[in-house]
Amino acid sequence: MRHLDIILTALAPLVWGSTYYVTTEFLPAGYPVTMAALRALPAGLLLLVLAPRLPKGIWWLRIFILGALNFTLFWTFLFVAAYRLPGGVAATVGAVQPLIVVFLAALLLGTAIRSASVLAALIGILGVGLLVLGSGISLDLVGVIAGVGGAASMAAGTVLTRKWHPPAPLLTFTAWQLTAGGLLLVLLAILIEPPLPPLDARNLSGISYLAIIGAALTYVLWFRGISRIEPGAVSALGFLSPLSAVLIGWALLGQALTQMQIAGAALVVAAICLGQRAGRVRPPNLPKHPIRNSV
Repeated sequence: MRHLDIILTALAPLVWGSTYYVTTEFLPAGYPVTMAALRALPAGLLLLVLAPRLPKGIWWLRIFILGALNFTLFWTFLFVAAYRLPGGVAATVGAVQPLIVVFLAALLLGTAIRSASVLAALIGILGVGLLVLGSGISLDLVGVIAGVGGAASMAAGTVLTRKWHPPAPLLTFTAWQLTAGGLLLVLLAILIEPPLPPLDARNLSGISYLAIIGAALTYVLWFRGISRIEPGAVSALGFLSPLSAVLIGWALLGQALTQMQIAGAALVVAAICLGQRAGRVRPPNLPKHPIRNSV
């Protein structure tokens, strides 16, 4: 059963790897926060229609905290890093997320800091670096801070999602977070970006893909995985996203694969396997299925 949980959870970062291709080939340039809002909010509202239920009490605050961490802050930091850093540098900086998760989970969940989990995170960072880094690397302090901030935001969202056991089905829990994060993104887009120009059919198809497949479906699978798999092991699966992006670029855009990238891909796979082995032992204080009615 755990193997099925890992496979289903891994589908999410594999699909997220297509975001770069869809963004560059289908979406209008220069509206990153607006595009993020159009990705999150419709997905959240769609899931809310399928599983209608509103938060109660403290869950209003918790949902907006999780929505901000997993979507609003994460996606905003991600775009800032992408704009200010070469893509490979941004991806490599963001790859520190599994390492942050290991220590946050120890702090907030009481999980042990396993040397195998730390080693898996470090190998994964090296693998991602080999996958995406090129020559002529330049660093920008704001971009690096944004990259680390995005990784920390997603890491905190991953751990808190596991810590707070929502009194709701998985679809509803995912809908709450996407909707809350989407609403905050809409407010941010209004404040910092110009109005969106008219969208053509190609733009709408790209937005629909990112909202339905790249958000609604994948985040249901991702949060399901967080509820069933040790946080460090879940986070290690995130290394599949840059691997998927490189393979999509090779298959659809004709980008060449170098020997260094192939070596990086092998290290990423090794890091993921090591991360899953390290996560096999479930701490006794973590419930097996904290999110009810999981798919």
